[in-house]
Amino acid sequence: MKGVEVKVDNLSKSFGPANIWSDVSLTLPPGEVSVLLGPSGTGKSVFLKTLIGLLKPEKGSIVIHDTDLVRCNESRLYEIRKLFGVLFQDGALFGSMNLYDNIAFPLREHTKQSEPAIRDIVMEKMELVGLAGDEGKLPGEISGGMRKRAGLARALVLDPEIILFDEPDSGLDPVRTAYLNQLIIDLNAQTDSTFLIVTHDINTAQTIPDNIGLLYRKHLAMFGPREQLLTSEEPVVAQFLNGRRQGPIGMSEEKDSAQAEREMAEAGGLAGLPPLKPQLQASPGMPERQAVGRRQERVREMMHTLSPAAQEAIRANMEESPVPAGAGRHGLQDEPTTQFSRVR
Repeated sequence: MKGVEVKVDNLSKSFGPANIWSDVSLTLPPGEVSVLLGPSGTGKSVFLKTLIGLLKPEKGSIVIHDTDLVRCNESRLYEIRKLFGVLFQDGALFGSMNLYDNIAFPLREHTKQSEPAIRDIVMEKMELVGLAGDEGKLPGEISGGMRKRAGLARALVLDPEIILFDEPDSGLDPVRTAYLNQLIIDLNAQTDSTFLIVTHDINTAQTIPDNIGLLYRKHLAMFGPREQLLTSEEPVVAQFLNGRRQGPIGMSEEKDSAQAEREMAEAGGLAGLPPLKPQLQASPGMPERQAVGRRQERVREMMHTLSPAAQEAIRANMEESPVPAGAGRHGLQDEPTTQFSRVR
């Protein structure tokens, strides 16, 4: 499988009189990993559901393979949805089914493959996410991290071109989150699918994506190469990345400008941005991420539109040597000494 471009233009969504966000425009480059950040309650999960056609926007377009999901008929929308794999926050597993049947469910529902063929696919995906041997367990018998991986295996069984992750790190400790982040990068290297991740985890946002977007004040404040946001001097970015109370973001909603300016003046301003961390690379033994070369060409063409700080960070990133290839790799496990088996 190979990732596909997703082009979103002037998308707006409301629930009755309550506007969630307006005029959201972005393009997910094919095969790249993108992250969507934003304060709680800004509609990031609503955006994912709109992207896949589960919610209908008031205006705008979502174009995939020359099809506008907002205006196409139901049969075409049904076909386009098969291009998506979705990892929900809790894994969204059926509690009465064991892991094998949970993962096999999309194949039985959407294909006419034989049970032996289904078994081959299910076992391959379970091995990929480190669950080989656990197929008979029920969701209630396993840890949260294992449920995440089972949900991810189910999202992969139809070989999707686009994979959406709704807060994949929710409920995981920092160690398991780090393993999950590496697994995501390794999966991207193997599938070349287009990834979009909604997260609150700052380390994830700093180390995983090729591109980052920020939803704020009911608009998409920015979307572009990761270095653009991670070096931005916007107060909301500095507050979010530093996890500080002082700044435009409040507890339940955004603060008014006067309050935000007063707090920052009292605090002496925001303490800049955290150091730029290197982007995760595919583990030794994995294929090279095809998106890396495509991204470098794309970013070079748009370099002149970016801030000097972003340009400097991009050049430094391009000059870094890749991690040497090796024999093995580690994956997300409940015991850190266990290794994944990669797709053969």
